[in-house]
Amino acid sequence: MTSQPFVRIGTRASKLALTQSGMMRDRIAAVSGGAELVHITTTGDRVQDRRLLEIGGKALFTKEIEEALLDGRIDCAIHSMKDMPAELPPGLVIAAIPEREDVRDAFLSVNYGSLEALPQGARLGTASLRRQAQTLHRRPDLEIVMLRGNVDTRIARLHEGVADAILLAASGLNRLGLGGQVRSFIDPNDCPPAPGQGALAIEVRVEDAGAPWLDAVRCRETTIAVAAERGALVALEGSCRTAIGARAQLEGDRLTLLVEALTPDGARRFRRAGEAVLGSSPEAEARDLGRRLGEQIRAEGGEALIY
Repeated sequence: MTSQPFVRIGTRASKLALTQSGMMRDRIAAVSGGAELVHITTTGDRVQDRRLLEIGGKALFTKEIEEALLDGRIDCAIHSMKDMPAELPPGLVIAAIPEREDVRDAFLSVNYGSLEALPQGARLGTASLRRQAQTLHRRPDLEIVMLRGNVDTRIARLHEGVADAILLAASGLNRLGLGGQVRSFIDPNDCPPAPGQGALAIEVRVEDAGAPWLDAVRCRETTIAVAAERGALVALEGSCRTAIGARAQLEGDRLTLLVEALTPDGARRFRRAGEAVLGSSPEAEARDLGRRLGEQIRAEGGEALIY
């Protein structure tokens, strides 16, 4: 009898990354020969004083982990899906996507209950170009304060008075048991989240994409929804240099998708919505819907969308 493989899981070493990867490790270990986490520090973790778009984009959260995967030092990598660039390195593939958490952005503040309640000229902390643009579209009077770091660091800086409010992914707060910090949520129809927000990505080498243990961390509904959102991301040449939001919802075989892109100052917003009744190739059909809407937005917005 062939023994089950022992799975080495590459992950960033932040508290959130370890929490998310630990959840997946337990599920993988239950159907394999065991699993362990391998901590890898990325360039995105080391450089905290500049926006990602200034130092190389989203790939700086995945580069060193993907190198370990290609070198055979780990067997899979677990990432937050919203941190995944539109294109992956040759030889690697996202082979499984687990059930999604809350997709929404969460509003945190010491003194104010919502974005609308912030006074004129208040400071909102974020390093996300999307959150910046969406916020300025609704509240052009606000001052955006560049704020990076892990969840605990950003919450601490909020309480230090660096900003009057911050926006974080609700999913990460929930997984860390910090949901009680949330004052309110941003409506995902008014401000669609980052493509893939709330979902995790299990990345492997192409030749390992059919490994049986991956079935333990695979969700059909989330996979289809994320395929649509990332289809739009690819069409819009998504990186940290473009403010892109996307929200897909699947009910039975009916998929609806909302995509938007904004100019960095939030002054102009380009939106498209569409739906599809999925057939025999639901993931590919979802991706095609996302690409079609993304291409329409790119044709209308053009270079104005690039930071």
